[in-house]
Amino acid sequence: MNYAVWAPLLLPLLAAPAARRLAEALSPRAAAWLLAGSAVALAACSTAALALLAGAGALRLPPVAALGHLVLPVVGDQVTVPAACVAAVLLAAVGAALVHTSRQRVVLAARARRAAAASGTEAGDLTVLDEDGPDAYALPGRPGRIVVTTGMLKALDPVEREVLLAHERAHLTGRHHLFLTALALACAGHPALRVLRAPLSYTLERWADEAAAASVGDRRVAARAIGRAALATRPSLPRPAAALSAAAGPVPRRVAALLTRPHPSPTPRTVALLLAACLTLSAACALEAAHDLHGSIEVAQAE
Repeated sequence: MNYAVWAPLLLPLLAAPAARRLAEALSPRAAAWLLAGSAVALAACSTAALALLAGAGALRLPPVAALGHLVLPVVGDQVTVPAACVAAVLLAAVGAALVHTSRQRVVLAARARRAAAASGTEAGDLTVLDEDGPDAYALPGRPGRIVVTTGMLKALDPVEREVLLAHERAHLTGRHHLFLTALALACAGHPALRVLRAPLSYTLERWADEAAAASVGDRRVAARAIGRAALATRPSLPRPAAALSAAAGPVPRRVAALLTRPHPSPTPRTVALLLAACLTLSAACALEAAHDLHGSIEVAQAE
């Protein structure tokens, strides 16, 4: 196996900051797709590299080589046993983290929906909790629910309530929980991608803010409603981990963005080219390493 297998493990260190920088120049919707898509692609390539390293090391073991009728040491002669062992341990850790993250998100979301349904009054996609502490959030699932307390409804006027509900509804219709889940799974595959968590969370909130502003047709009203909802939020009960809330993230920055007329920002071409190069190189190196390992196996079988 050639040395290209190491590139997918190192490129996320460079690509993640580039994706974060590039997302700042894009619309919220485009930025969310860029951040989540880049993270998934980079994590997939790095996980594939770990699998190739671990597989090449396993093929050097006589029992495994015998199963494939391989001649040693033709296969894996460029992969040291310690490197293969470390890759195998890391691959097992990635697999365990993926299972844990997936199960945790599914279980917590289902538990939160059941709790909200049991203690609240439902009307359409809205669940109202009789709680004095002002709070509101969206719970993904089938069906998704918008949970709001009576304290939050009292804290806002009718138009502001409309903005708040439109914001939370945008989280559900845009399936924003899937973006967060994709990034969480990608972070399980490569820890360097964790720097994209805060940018993606902010981008999704901005996406919902813009949807709410379009719903009421007034950006200043939307900004005021988001600001007041954030200031009023005082949950009397712990918010579910699966919740998406209008009060999340850097609210002053979001309000400022709503008060500023949107205009296209110049795309930093150097950063865009760097990110594209990292993604392309990561995928190409993973494919090259897989092709090289496959060729080595064929040679070993022919010996």
